[in-house]
Amino acid sequence: MAVTRNAAAHWEGSLLEGKGRVSFNSSNLGEFDVTWAARSAEPNGVTSPEELIAAAHSTCFSMALSHALSQNGTPPSTVDTAAEVDFQPGTGITAIRLKVRAAVPGLTADEFADFAAKAKEGCPVSQALKAVPISLEAELV
Repeated sequence: MAVTRNAAAHWEGSLLEGKGRVSFNSSNLGEFDVTWAARSAEPNGVTSPEELIAAAHSTCFSMALSHALSQNGTPPSTVDTAAEVDFQPGTGITAIRLKVRAAVPGLTADEFADFAAKAKEGCPVSQALKAVPISLEAELV
């Protein structure tokens, strides 16, 4: 059975001078401001679609990696993933970089790198973002 989550955005004004708010409706976590300036220059306390994608991707990847490692009988002690999403005005999203550091007793660095690569390919958010080059740095700590 499919699970559906939802969010909504409200925008006022032109792209360059306007502003908006994104609401996390499923979780009721609240509303967050969005602007073109936060997307194309400095965030200054305002979010952007790319930051939201980075949050989703880092979370999904961490979950996929943790699951794969646990199924292998080597559950991680910790998994810390950072995602960077590049946005080029006039072009769009041009690259995503995942950087993961994890403590996984019983694995070598090469084995961990293999699990991380498979998690990157299998993560549902990675699958949804296949049109964008996604790189991965994996470090076993």
